[in-house]
Amino acid sequence: MRNLTVCYIEKDNKYLMLHRTKKNNDVNKDKWIGVGGKIEDKESPEECIVREVKEETGLTLLNYKLRCIITFTSTVAETEYIYVFTSDKFTGEIIECNEGDLEWVEKSKIDNLNVWEGDKIFHKKILNDEGFFTLKVDYDENKLIGYKINNYF
Repeated sequence: MRNLTVCYIEKDNKYLMLHRTKKNNDVNKDKWIGVGGKIEDKESPEECIVREVKEETGLTLLNYKLRCIITFTSTVAETEYIYVFTSDKFTGEIIECNEGDLEWVEKSKIDNLNVWEGDKIFHKKILNDEGFFTLKVDYDENKLIGYKINNYF
């Protein structure tokens, strides 16, 4: 089981997206995802997202909001718990990322990219500002085979 974070950084009605193209043996190869990574020992999800955003983008988050927690299950990978944040305040200049290419993408066009099918579910809820929720997504290899949402208003 792995604990991860991801952040959707907002600016001018766009999200900063990472096109994962540079790592070998990457479960996210060629997918577009938010910025984030693995929570280290003794690190909180909040500490992780600040560190990961700085490492991958060069940006320093000034605020962030936990939007949902995703349980990701798959027939080919270990279960992951993913803490999904958004942030609209940051400082710094974007650097080159060693995991792929960073690009600002219109929020309304995110789901036209090569994203995980389950990501489309939580993208919609976050864009509609539907409050905190949890989402469980079940995959058979790369195919979404089921999901369940719990809303907490």
